[in-house]
Amino acid sequence: MSVAVSGAQVKQKDDARFMNLALTLGRRGLGRTWPNPAVGAVIVKDGVIVGRGWTQDGGRPHAEVEALRRAGPAARGAALYVTLEPCSHFGKSPPCADAVIAAGISRVVSAIEDPNPEVAGAGHARLRAAGVAVDIGVGAKEARRDHAGHISRMTQSRPHVMLKLAISADGKAGAAGRRPIAITGDAVRERVHLLRTQYDAIMIGIGTALADDPLLTCRLPGMAQYSPVRIVADSLLRLPPQSRLALSARETPVWVIAGKSAAQNAELKLRPLGVEVLRTADSADPLDLKDALGLLAAKGITRLMVEGGPVLASALIKADLVDAAVLFHSDKVVGPDGIEALDVAALAMLKQQLNLVTAEPVGPDRQEIYERG
Repeated sequence: MSVAVSGAQVKQKDDARFMNLALTLGRRGLGRTWPNPAVGAVIVKDGVIVGRGWTQDGGRPHAEVEALRRAGPAARGAALYVTLEPCSHFGKSPPCADAVIAAGISRVVSAIEDPNPEVAGAGHARLRAAGVAVDIGVGAKEARRDHAGHISRMTQSRPHVMLKLAISADGKAGAAGRRPIAITGDAVRERVHLLRTQYDAIMIGIGTALADDPLLTCRLPGMAQYSPVRIVADSLLRLPPQSRLALSARETPVWVIAGKSAAQNAELKLRPLGVEVLRTADSADPLDLKDALGLLAAKGITRLMVEGGPVLASALIKADLVDAAVLFHSDKVVGPDGIEALDVAALAMLKQQLNLVTAEPVGPDRQEIYERG
């Protein structure tokens, strides 16, 4: 028996399909477009895709402009699918809403409204005033996840924070004496390096910087250029000028967040190497992490990946500043003298604050992803 399908159902299915493509395109820009959001756009005419675009590196051109450029005259009378409301204000480029109107787009399907106070519905209003049909909400859940960094920066004045932890079978993150140890295997290592490319910045505490002397770049073939800004939470400015982070600061940016009263002579040793020092409003040790995250948001950071160590991770959790977590569990046993990945209270708190959304094997290890509800 055949089942009749209404025109409205076909339209909904097509809208979902084209918005899914726009979302996929937008993800190409994650970690590369800050301070702007990584938006995706698709232009469709008579069921045929005539233009595609995503926000380019550095945040410009915007996705809509890229899609319109590729569509050319075919944009007239077409529908635009976009993962975030087209902007309506003059920034470093003219409003995308004006470009959409000028191109003759007849319908805009927008996943979510832009929380930026300079937009906040004004883009949609401008389109409607020009006679463009506007539908909002297709793919909204996925768009909120993809634009979580932009939303957090606009509404909370801080980046979206993702905590990454590798945890041994006995709950450890390192060997005795803070000696680094490989908890997980090669497959997890590759996945972590890929994750780094999708974030604007990566942060560690000074304890991890001193113990591991990490580089924190993406070391997948051909992807070093997509390494994030590297940040050290270092209230007393103890990062050594001879560290690998400091010595490579001119190749990939390094920012150190210090307390207001941290020694000026330590800063004078780091600055000539290209290290940028940001200071919180107070001199407390440890840092006021909310203030520190506010400094990063003011610099344009929207998506922050936190890799370690246990002290920084626990402090962020206890301050309720973790929005998502990726936990990699290993069967390896480190032993009773190892460093705890998290103290018991912090781990329990993390699982109260966040919900488990996916779990899957990664080589011989296991990945769990947690997000706010």
